[in-house]
Amino acid sequence: MNNIAKIARETKETQIKLEIEVRSSNPGLFGSSGIGFFDHMLNTFAIHGGFNINLSMTGDLHVDCHHTIEDVGIVLGTAFREIIDRTQNIARFATVHIPMDEALAFCAVDLGGRAYLVFNAEFKSALIGAYDTQMTREFFAALASNIRANIHVNLLYGENDHHTTEAIYKSAARAIKTALAASDDIMSAK
Repeated sequence: MNNIAKIARETKETQIKLEIEVRSSNPGLFGSSGIGFFDHMLNTFAIHGGFNINLSMTGDLHVDCHHTIEDVGIVLGTAFREIIDRTQNIARFATVHIPMDEALAFCAVDLGGRAYLVFNAEFKSALIGAYDTQMTREFFAALASNIRANIHVNLLYGENDHHTTEAIYKSAARAIKTALAASDDIMSAK
């Protein structure tokens, strides 16, 4: 498996260079989006997925966090798709439940090339630091669209938005990691 992809994206709102290595011996986020809580979620995503993510970016944070978070989802999804397109015989499907204290999140993925997001989560607060909780859905919508995957996220319960959001990112990371695992079978009837 060629497990590294490099993507650059430049718009009027953001300038992003991202490199990802899946199945990394050194997982984590290296770099910053400029949004502290989002960096925490990306680092959590990277560690639980076994991904090394190098991120160099600037965004129009003087407006708000929307373009920065959405565009990272676009670039990250594009990088994953590049790796998937070069890879043969992956597990393709995965489901994962992740608890985080009082919260429990579930994520199911199909990396089969069709983009669709189901996102069932509500948050009690508008912000976690400078992170707009509405952007959790927008990040996963951008990721699903650009990785061309079915991603189903369900927050089953939870009270603290930090915990619920972190459980969502962890469950998605572990589901994607499992779906990217090598398989001896071609997971398609077509």
